[in-house]
Amino acid sequence: MHSTRLKAAFVAAALTLAGLAAAGPAVAAPTATVAAARAQQASVPVDFVDLPTSALVADGEQHQVTVTYRNDTSADRTVAPQLLVESPDAGPFLTPSDVVVEQRTAHGCWRPVQTASQTGTLFTDLTGAQRTLHPGGTLTQDYRITVVDPDAQGTVQPRIARY
Repeated sequence: MHSTRLKAAFVAAALTLAGLAAAGPAVAAPTATVAAARAQQASVPVDFVDLPTSALVADGEQHQVTVTYRNDTSADRTVAPQLLVESPDAGPFLTPSDVVVEQRTAHGCWRPVQTASQTGTLFTDLTGAQRTLHPGGTLTQDYRITVVDPDAQGTVQPRIARY
């Protein structure tokens, strides 16, 4: 009798653990989904501050663009610099191979920046560029643009994404 109770208790415990193991990911999924949704909402800009545009100079030389933004609010603000290189409205549309974009690091070196393309506009990634600016803080980021295609046309528009 004692052996039967022990076996029944063992089977019940095993079934309970198996049920918890199977339910574990399902129970955790809504929590993970909510957390992922909140993280994505936090990473989506709510506003952009457009800075002065300039012509895209197709001379094969390196041209520096400086993006500067000051947090004039009384709270911390998450911001990210971004460069848009826009094609003319009627084309020809730019491709990432038309230009080389570089960013100055904190050590003063230049590192390549990948651009993505959408409907003829090239743009730098925002997610890796996010920073927290304290009240009164200033963000200054230097970029260097070299046009590789001598037939490329367009404008360079720096901007700041605010979160």
